[in-house]
Amino acid sequence: MAEALQKKLQSELEKYKQMQKDVSKSMSARQKLEAQLTENNIVKEELDLMESANTVYKLIGPVLVKQDLDEAKATVAKRLEYINGEIQRYETLLKEMEKKSEQHREVLSSLQQEYQKAQGRAVGKV
Repeated sequence: MAEALQKKLQSELEKYKQMQKDVSKSMSARQKLEAQLTENNIVKEELDLMESANTVYKLIGPVLVKQDLDEAKATVAKRLEYINGEIQRYETLLKEMEKKSEQHREVLSSLQQEYQKAQGRAVGKV
């Protein structure tokens, strides 16, 4: 019985470790999105300061291409909307992962207690 518990405990531990890796990856992706959000907010602020007479250039590969100010503002606004949506998606995903992670912790805790009891019984029989 102790061997079966040990295998189950090992299996749950592997699932928990994988869950922690997934949480870490998601947090890293979310942090990158936060950095992009900050960068795009700065660009938006700079574009808001410009007048229609100013020239705006967009970097496409190695070339600077002239772009209409309104078009640049619209592009940045769409990008901000997309990034905010992705951040919300990651927030939801992380909350779900935290719940699952907590469940795994509880299962691991109960399995450890069962395993320790089984070990104690096995020692008592010897």
